[in-house]
Amino acid sequence: MNRLLNANFTRLKKNKVFWGGMIFMAAYGVFIMFGNYMDSKRYGDPIPVDSVFFSYTIMIGIVSAVFCCLFLGTEYSEGTIRNKLMIGHTRGRIYAANLLVCIAAGIFMTLSFIAAAGAVGFPLLGFFKSELRIVLAVLLGSLVMVTALSSVFTFLSMMIQNKAAAAVTVLLTIFILLFAAIYMNSRLSSPEMYEGYTYIDESGNMVEQEAQPNQAYVSGTTRKVYKALMDILPTGQSLQYASMSGAHLWQMPVYSVIITIAASGAGIIVFRRKDIK
Repeated sequence: MNRLLNANFTRLKKNKVFWGGMIFMAAYGVFIMFGNYMDSKRYGDPIPVDSVFFSYTIMIGIVSAVFCCLFLGTEYSEGTIRNKLMIGHTRGRIYAANLLVCIAAGIFMTLSFIAAAGAVGFPLLGFFKSELRIVLAVLLGSLVMVTALSSVFTFLSMMIQNKAAAAVTVLLTIFILLFAAIYMNSRLSSPEMYEGYTYIDESGNMVEQEAQPNQAYVSGTTRKVYKALMDILPTGQSLQYASMSGAHLWQMPVYSVIITIAASGAGIIVFRRKDIK
């Protein structure tokens, strides 16, 4: 196992996609912080660092997906996995080593954003206004979320031997999950009632419009299902972490751990039976 990990991390150090992801996330962090600082100066409205610091939780899923499918796709396209099997490494250890390097890469890219955003954001926007326990809950939860996403991307990439097909599948998966989370979040954010208001009509008369029920408001079982999915899906968690919201900040990491265990266990089981061409 140690030899497999050493080989994987040696590849990681030389991998251009990984370093591209590191640079992109760092640049994204600087851009977000500096952009919000300029907006606060332009409009004279202070923007707390809390509102933008965890925006990486949305972008890291896409960046990690690109890395995992390309990094692991190379294992198949260059015959690396077949060579590892020929020299005696077990399939379970091969899968575990690949999973660990993908998780590590995702966390490193996340920390790249955090370091760059902190270096620029704290001097310009100040430190967190939120309670320290909330900040820590979001930070730790987001890292567990990255682990869950990496486990899903590893599963898909290891199941599909064709590099191009794996890339398409992994990227479609993250975008579908992200758009589903955005849709559910939008529906849950919709108010139950539209507030009343007054206006002047063409005749100069004041007209009072009473509050109206919102026909698009999600209620009942559907609302409960949407809320549960927002907590369970890593992309749903990412939206809540980005805004430092959510009623279950300490519960969402549990779902991420379950997803990690389920995806990893299923991946090892299927990979052991997979016909390696």
